[in-house]
Amino acid sequence: MKQILVARATLCALMLAAAPAGARLTEINATAVEPFADGHAFGTAGAYERVKGTFKGELDPADPRNQVIVNLDKAPRNAAGRVEYEADFFMLRPADGARGNRKIIYDVTNRGRKNLHWRLTDARLPSPAGANDPRTAQDAGNGLFFRMGYTMVWNGWDPDAPRSNAGLAMKPVIATNGGAPIVRVIRDELQSGTRSPRRETFRLTHEAATLDQTKAKLTVRRNEADPRREIPASGWAYVNAREIRLLSQGAQPEPGSIYEFHYPATNPRVLGIGLAATRDLVSFLRYESADSKGNANPARPGIKAVLAFGSSQSGRYLRDHVAQGFNQDESARKVFDGIMAHTAGVGGVFLNTEFGQPARTSTQHEDRMFPEGAFPFSTARLTDPVTGKTGSVLRNDGFDPLWMETNTSTEYWQKGASLLVTDPLGTRDVELPATARGYLFAGTQHGALAWMGSTPGNCVNPRNPHSPTPAQRALLVALDEWVSEGKAPPASRTPRLKDGTLVAPGELAFPPVPGIAVARRVNEVGVLRDWVKPEMDLLKPYRALVPQVDLDGNETSGILLPDIAVPLGTHTGWNLYKAPFPEGELCDRDGTYKPFPATRAERQAARDPRASLEERYGDHAGYARRVEEAVKRLVAERLLLAEDGAVFVAKAKSEETAMRFAR
Repeated sequence: MKQILVARATLCALMLAAAPAGARLTEINATAVEPFADGHAFGTAGAYERVKGTFKGELDPADPRNQVIVNLDKAPRNAAGRVEYEADFFMLRPADGARGNRKIIYDVTNRGRKNLHWRLTDARLPSPAGANDPRTAQDAGNGLFFRMGYTMVWNGWDPDAPRSNAGLAMKPVIATNGGAPIVRVIRDELQSGTRSPRRETFRLTHEAATLDQTKAKLTVRRNEADPRREIPASGWAYVNAREIRLLSQGAQPEPGSIYEFHYPATNPRVLGIGLAATRDLVSFLRYESADSKGNANPARPGIKAVLAFGSSQSGRYLRDHVAQGFNQDESARKVFDGIMAHTAGVGGVFLNTEFGQPARTSTQHEDRMFPEGAFPFSTARLTDPVTGKTGSVLRNDGFDPLWMETNTSTEYWQKGASLLVTDPLGTRDVELPATARGYLFAGTQHGALAWMGSTPGNCVNPRNPHSPTPAQRALLVALDEWVSEGKAPPASRTPRLKDGTLVAPGELAFPPVPGIAVARRVNEVGVLRDWVKPEMDLLKPYRALVPQVDLDGNETSGILLPDIAVPLGTHTGWNLYKAPFPEGELCDRDGTYKPFPATRAERQAARDPRASLEERYGDHAGYARRVEEAVKRLVAERLLLAEDGAVFVAKAKSEETAMRFAR
């Protein structure tokens, strides 16, 4: 027994000595390893396992790669002078490692939630709980990434992400001034009912340093551009240091109105550590066999490549990951080989800042005056005539990943996505570097996924159900081929100034479709001088443009999946709020859908300028033939997988679709 213990101690010492000096993940603990989907076999990759646990790391504040982390120098340090952190991780891996493809897809959690395994596989889940705690074959949808043998990885990076419903987070690390609390007046924006259920109280992003109401101020306005009206101290009260409530009659916040709260906050978390924690975890999974305590790498040694995917907040996180230098670990090794950032527009995350608020997402009506869209916008290296700065999202330091940026139509209206492919003033097209691609999924809204309906929700128009996920799957496969085989992916597909497919909002040629309220403005992008006051300089604004449309109101550029190439209706990336929300404001990140009339008589009776199904396709069979032709083109262009093309054709030929022509 003694010999075994000595041998084990010697092995651990050798592993520690062999580990690169900069490898800063110090410990990884798998607290549970369980069968996934009751051992269901996914093609040649076979059965999968769920692995969950925690990992710990430490950061050297003197390392230049860590000095970008705001307030890291004010965080507590251990005896070695380093800052320690701890976070959750989760993994789905082939049960038999030899049957996997030895590649990782890292999916950035969105407010603690997992997305890749179900959103991009068109899973139809019986309950939302399954999305974040995958256990059944149904949670894997069509199983594409399982069948291909990927190991899928998630981790916590935001200490405020909810851990409820299997959410992933990390322990907070608090900054101080030499042990004394940091206190600063900050601003919270508070709304009820727009992006969350209607509220009776408002939760604050940070802890109030005092409950003295004379030190705080609450204002309200109906529309984003309206003047602020102060609510006197008699009209509101603290519930506790993280919550306030109104005291007016009924004490219910007005749905959609913008409440702003200025207050002295304390105990800021060192949020940029989340970027380093992701870097260190993925680097460990990729390069190491065990931690310094002898705990085995749960991804198993021999990883050949790592891809990353992020959507919305998570896509913006990936833009920051690269731009701020986190794709190089402390041992000067590349972290991600290829990245797909989806629905990020030109934004980053309000994370690596003192009193950052990473849950924020800027749109025309909500969170508009918080840091998100700032130069550099594009992967092309440009000089900004507004600020005088020169730069790119890519660093050109030898550690950049191969880069794909995908956006829906909404990001052109709400997230300045046109600035990815134009100069900052929107006067000329720019060419992306050979290592980057950009794609618009035409006719889609921000949160689009399979099985969506078209109910209006908070919006005046029915929402857009068109899903981009079939094209996303094809592009992720192309990204892997780019990384693993050097096979270039499809050329970028975005609207451009040179062919008139990218225009100012006022030049949008949208037809007068009966019953559709039309958006006429975008969420403007400017230089945010101060997020606490707040103040945005729009004297020389960046010029955000939108995709032009055809006579039906459908976009003509980007990737046109069969539902847009051979449409049954009009699909947009914009919508407007309806009462009791602020009418006329852009409705968060929702789009619009309006089906075509079935017959010429129906079109004429409705005074609809769009051709009917009858006039377009003749009959159901004519429509199905056109879909088959569109599918054939998309598959040949590697913008659609053959298996997804077969699904589109089957849907086009289905009895359900035939009923659209029988009215």
